[in-house]
Amino acid sequence: MLFNSRKDLVFIVLAGIFITNAVVAELIGAKLIQLGPFFGKGPFIMSIGIIPWPVVFITTDIINEYYGTKGVRKLSFITAGLIAYAFLILFFAMQVRAAPISASVTDTQFNAVFGQGMWIIVGSIVAFLTSQSVDVFIFWLLRDKTGGKMMWLRSTGSTVVSQLVDTFVVLGIAFWLPGKMTTAIFMNTALTDYTIKLIIAVLLTPLIYIIHFIVDKYLGNEESHHIIKQSAEQSLHHKVNE
Repeated sequence: MLFNSRKDLVFIVLAGIFITNAVVAELIGAKLIQLGPFFGKGPFIMSIGIIPWPVVFITTDIINEYYGTKGVRKLSFITAGLIAYAFLILFFAMQVRAAPISASVTDTQFNAVFGQGMWIIVGSIVAFLTSQSVDVFIFWLLRDKTGGKMMWLRSTGSTVVSQLVDTFVVLGIAFWLPGKMTTAIFMNTALTDYTIKLIIAVLLTPLIYIIHFIVDKYLGNEESHHIIKQSAEQSLHHKVNE
């Protein structure tokens, strides 16, 4: 077999979804759009990069449930490294001049889209690692307090707090600190981003239960419960020893 167990395969699939959405979100995050009665016009400003983030946080909660604190933290550091790697590749790609036949994508166009700058790279990675740590902490705090019940509460609760941190940290470092945004625009964008993230996350809450059901059926209910119990014991033990 290519994988040692079904548990390994589930982790790889979840990790793939997690990493793909995180990297894509970082690559498209510099584009700002306006919201109002119609898209493209309105008083509210947000980054288009927020769209994949609720999927990242939902995947985080599923991985938390089955693979515990260590699983999420290891994957978060791997993802942060891959985000940095993606930016490094883009940096070298921008140094190479486009051929004259590349009329549809010129150097100016390519660099304008992908030349996000060091502040955005730093902001993205710091915000990602910080928000993931917050998400893990809140998730297990709520799980401990509810005795493993009310999955929607620990999932939504951890997302509410972690996305607040993620939104303000990334925009603060990437745009507000270097003076690319005024305080008013920064607050407008951050609050709009957070609100949209929150709405999407709440709407996707049923997806947590659907994925949980699918994973349980794939692993087998007995094996699934054993894995979740083991994950909880390891994560709570790790929390006590911190």
